[in-house]
Amino acid sequence: MNRSPSKLLEKIWLHCTVFLTGAAVMVIELLGTRLIAPFYGASLYVWTSLIAVTLIALAIGYYAGGILADRARSGLSVIIAAAGFLTLIIPWLTGPILLATDPLGLRLGSFISTLILFSPSLILLGMVGPFAVKLSTSALANVGTNTGSIYAVSTVGSVIGTLFLGFYLFPLIGSREIFIGLGIALLILAILITVIERKYQKSTLSLIPTTLLVVIGIGLFPQIANSGKPESSETFKTLFERESLYGWVRVIDKPKENIRLLTVDASTIGAASISHGENLLTYQKIVGHLPALAPAMKNALLIGQGAGHMAMTLKEYGIATDTLEIDPAVAEAATRFFGFKPSGRVIIGDARYEIRKLKGPYDLIILDVFTGGSEPTHLLTVETLAQLRSLLNDQGMLALNFVSFFENGQNAALASVSKTIAEVFPYQQVFISDLGADFNDFIFLATNHDINLAQNELPKKHHDWLKQRMLSVDQSRGIVLTDNLSQLELLQMRKSEHYRRMIVDTLGTRHFIR
Repeated sequence: MNRSPSKLLEKIWLHCTVFLTGAAVMVIELLGTRLIAPFYGASLYVWTSLIAVTLIALAIGYYAGGILADRARSGLSVIIAAAGFLTLIIPWLTGPILLATDPLGLRLGSFISTLILFSPSLILLGMVGPFAVKLSTSALANVGTNTGSIYAVSTVGSVIGTLFLGFYLFPLIGSREIFIGLGIALLILAILITVIERKYQKSTLSLIPTTLLVVIGIGLFPQIANSGKPESSETFKTLFERESLYGWVRVIDKPKENIRLLTVDASTIGAASISHGENLLTYQKIVGHLPALAPAMKNALLIGQGAGHMAMTLKEYGIATDTLEIDPAVAEAATRFFGFKPSGRVIIGDARYEIRKLKGPYDLIILDVFTGGSEPTHLLTVETLAQLRSLLNDQGMLALNFVSFFENGQNAALASVSKTIAEVFPYQQVFISDLGADFNDFIFLATNHDINLAQNELPKKHHDWLKQRMLSVDQSRGIVLTDNLSQLELLQMRKSEHYRRMIVDTLGTRHFIR
């Protein structure tokens, strides 16, 4: 009878421990992309690397934890203290490791950096489960029940940790601060378990190593806390910085070149002169020519607001433009630093969800979400284009910007975009942004009616600008992109590598390390 309360208390603290460590696993997995994404992007390859590393680390942890549990009945506090210490130093190590893996390229670099940064903590957290099972099992008959309850509670902890992080914590606190806070929380948990082990297991073997890890962590804390501060530079000046749910949004001035940039992770989505605020992105100049193709144009929808320059250009022609932007931090930066003033509704949300609620009809829809960085592949499928076509009036026009290589018209990604548009719209024209450059922005104009520049009575400046940039794309090399199967990210791998290198060379690697 005297042992019953002791057993109950032991069961409670073990379940609390696996609950908290289960939550910690998911926090590390989910937040890992936010440390990697500014450098390598938030592509499918980064997510694949992180998920694979998590599974590998947990498998190793389960196996190693089982072996250790068979050899010792104490030491759980040391495992958690080591996990806490290694989690605490992740923000400190991020910069050097990303710089070291940069020459490996997007796929291998993201995998190796993820493996080095996150697997040590995850391996140790994976060891907690088998260790807790051994501590909670006093008879062979109870193995199944104890194992099931331990892993069930751990999984519930993972669920709660995921929901708490995504719905509450991350929108309020930066990823670096969460990693540091998680490391400290695990160190505190390790200290508490040391006390419990001493009381219930009569063991003091863990006291010295646990205390040592806590002391080292406290000693390194100032360096860890200050490691993420941006370095001063005479070339760049950061005016705005916000870590949102969708990326690391910044406004960066280059005073010597009279350039102001709006960036999300390693993608530039807006550029203007500092002195006069005029738009510096060449491909967006096509917007000034579109009203000449449809003089009756009165209203438009811009998907991918960016700095808002295209909407402001349309406003000069008396066209009211609804803007749809997924990231509220981007919308804020456009208003504060690029002078964006809406002429229509400002909608914040994911395009696939929001366009289902729009009524239309629109005279013009601009889809400008395909930057040099990660591809939102779900926004360039037959299904998405069909939704957009339903929002256009009979004489309406879809303008789609796409970043890729030209390769003499043989690029498979470019051909796939053209082929996918052809599945929905009977007519299309393709224009290149910068003459003479293979890596470029390509603007597709898709309509239900023929756009013939020779027959349209366009003013000379519009006719010449469009005619010089008109090109043809060989659709035979492309595939139709659908919600079920879209190979766009794979087809754009070379583009992503090239663009990331171009941006890193322009701004420097340090500007993309959290």
